[in-house]
Amino acid sequence: MVMNSLPRILRHLGMSGRQLGRRFPPTTLAAIEQAIRDSERLHGGQICFALEGALSASALFAGEPARERALEVFSLLRVWDTEHNNGVLIYLLLADRDVEIVADRGIHARVDPQEWEAACREMEAAFRDGRFEAGAIGGIQAVARLLARHFPAPAAPSRNELPDRPVVL
Repeated sequence: MVMNSLPRILRHLGMSGRQLGRRFPPTTLAAIEQAIRDSERLHGGQICFALEGALSASALFAGEPARERALEVFSLLRVWDTEHNNGVLIYLLLADRDVEIVADRGIHARVDPQEWEAACREMEAAFRDGRFEAGAIGGIQAVARLLARHFPAPAAPSRNELPDRPVVL
């Protein structure tokens, strides 16, 4: 459980859909979708990008960490439900500027957790600098490189099992 601090509570309670939309306007969401589509030609994984402005009040006051929410979203979006257990969720909790990557068991067994963590920290640094589109696309590319190395593209293109369009929660 994460200890709530007054600044964290205020960030979450003050986060609006409008603020999320300013940082991730339709053009940025389209660029993220295209980056995912392009990346999936290079590896055998399935990437899902989800972003959430803030936690619900109940989750916030319970001290829910971003990682726990990411695991919940992984399940809700059925990222685990791919034929080859090759789904990867990139989850952004904007109020905390926290990025979490959750990989299904087929990929998790092949990629060192420190490699996922490095991709998360790269995205978080860009977000702290206000470079939301560049951070998201850079993170997708970092995940794609890991997938290409550990889960190469099959000879025949596989069907797209997860939406390429970012999911805004």
